Amino acid sequence: MPAPTTPTALASTTITAFSGFQRVAGGTKTEVIAQLRRRPDAASVLLFDDSTGAQIDLDLREETESAEPEAHDEAPRTVGRPKLGVVAREVTLLPRHWEWLGRQPGGASVALRRLVDDARRVHADRDTERAAREATYRFMTAIAGDLPGFEEATRALFAGERERFDELVAPWPEDIRAHLQKLSAAGWSAA
Repeated sequence: MPAPTTPTALASTTITAFSGFQRVAGGTKTEVIAQLRRRPDAASVLLFDDSTGAQIDLDLREETESAEPEAHDEAPRTVGRPKLGVVAREVTLLPRHWEWLGRQPGGASVALRRLVDDARRVHADRDTERAAREATYRFMTAIAGDLPGFEEATRALFAGERERFDELVAPWPEDIRAHLQKLSAAGWSAA
């Protein structure tokens, strides 16, 4: 399940806007809002997060990113060490897993962090490919689901068949093809 889009994540990514099958804006949140405010059809434009391919909603009335946040009452205290970026969450493991973790130097938390870091390092290429394919699929589904060859293009995407994918999307509108190539670039195995 993809992580929810947070205001911080949205501020650091780029966005692409489409009116029908035509790319009409792109850039940071602030840049896209400024570009769309000048369009009479801004309300019907589809917006996509370039890092996830997910369709997003923006309030075109929003001020720029440098605007002061609204004052709120003090947030409730949370478990973990929020200032360090540590968030406490529940993990369900079998007793043998807890026993093994308990015997590790530094305890369960240190061992789990080390295991996750090792797995991220070992599987970085595979994770990058998967993320690119999923982003491409999200965009394709939202904007190109009714185009000819969509289902076959989806199969080619997830099978890692770049030539077949390119062949199937070749008849699609130019801006859609260009964005698909951008999103899927990291999704093709170097082999």
